[in-house]
Amino acid sequence: MKDRPTSTRPGRRTPWPAAPRPLLFAHRGLPLEAPENTAASFALARSRGLRAFELDVRLTADGRLAVIHDGSTARTTGTDLGVERTEWKDLAALDAGSLKGEAFRGESIPLLEDLLDRWGPEVLWDIEVKNGVAADYGLEAALARTLRATRWGPALLDSCAVTSFNPLALARFRALVPEVAVGIIWSRDPELPFVLRHGEGRWLGRADFLKPAAALVGPRSAFRWRHLEGYEYFPWTVDEGEEAERFLALGASGLVSNRADRLAPALAG
Repeated sequence: MKDRPTSTRPGRRTPWPAAPRPLLFAHRGLPLEAPENTAASFALARSRGLRAFELDVRLTADGRLAVIHDGSTARTTGTDLGVERTEWKDLAALDAGSLKGEAFRGESIPLLEDLLDRWGPEVLWDIEVKNGVAADYGLEAALARTLRATRWGPALLDSCAVTSFNPLALARFRALVPEVAVGIIWSRDPELPFVLRHGEGRWLGRADFLKPAAALVGPRSAFRWRHLEGYEYFPWTVDEGEEAERFLALGASGLVSNRADRLAPALAG
């Protein structure tokens, strides 16, 4: 049986407020079968009945929001260009599909605005801001403009939440679009500053909800986040059924998965 969202504490927004829990997010689409973060990957997820997408955005040199995880295009296209140093027209010309298979040859890196235009509030959006620096270089402002400029209007904002490892990015976005919930992501990755490896960014960024790495979720941490601090939390990346059941039993409001289509039947029960 699905539950309505748990009310958050005063001053926090509920992410995806109309959506019953638990939620299941397709992590970059279905990346084990289709090229990650592409329209093909999200279309495959949608064709299998998935209604929640997680994706990554970076700001190009000319101010467009490219949907891509890495700072370089090398891993997904075979051509090494720095996303933030490259104009959109040059990124759009790359083949982001053929490394995954000939069936995807010619698949391009998409723009966020095009994906939002295609699916709009038909799905839930977890938009991860890829910003690894403290300085404001316009990424959050570009995201705010993009979300407000779609043809879907306020209905889209209710279907979106913005997440990041960077609490300063969350704080900047929250100031621009206070009606959209923001969530802090963290892990024990050595590339993440030590001060942020235990979820401290939830206070620095005034996060509404939490996205911890799955390895960091246990009975004590789950109890503290959910019951003592009053946060909803969504572990990533969860790909096995037994693991998913364990997190849901610990009170997770949803999961982010590379195999979301395989986990969906368990979450629907």
